Amino acid sequence: MEFWAAFHPQTLMAYAIIKTGGRQFRVAEGDTIDVDLVDIDPGKTATFADVLMFADGKDVTHGNPLISGAKVTAEVLEQRKDKKVIAFKYKRRKGYHRTVGHRRKLTRVKIKNISVGAKKAAPKKTDE
Repeated sequence: MEFWAAFHPQTLMAYAIIKTGGRQFRVAEGDTIDVDLVDIDPGKTATFADVLMFADGKDVTHGNPLISGAKVTAEVLEQRKDKKVIAFKYKRRKGYHRTVGHRRKLTRVKIKNISVGAKKAAPKKTDE
């Protein structure tokens, strides 16, 4: 173990970067994240197949743009709403003002497993 690794243990953990709902998330096993609404009941398992990158502390595997055969499984904890966002429109001296509010619908998931699948062997060179 290198000297600096003792002070940065998170760099040695396996993690993946997944894409869901138009956003990218860095996830590791045991993490709890809020993603855009996924229509799965709480207690069930969600699978994210759009894995952009995987790192296990030694090797980094990145896709082009996705890693084929890789998936992240997560348990759906709850369906919830985000904080309310207020948009206030106003034009001075015109008597115009509008207030609208919005709450995003979110799904809270806990990451259970990250699997990359079978790694492909490099093509062998033939002597000619």
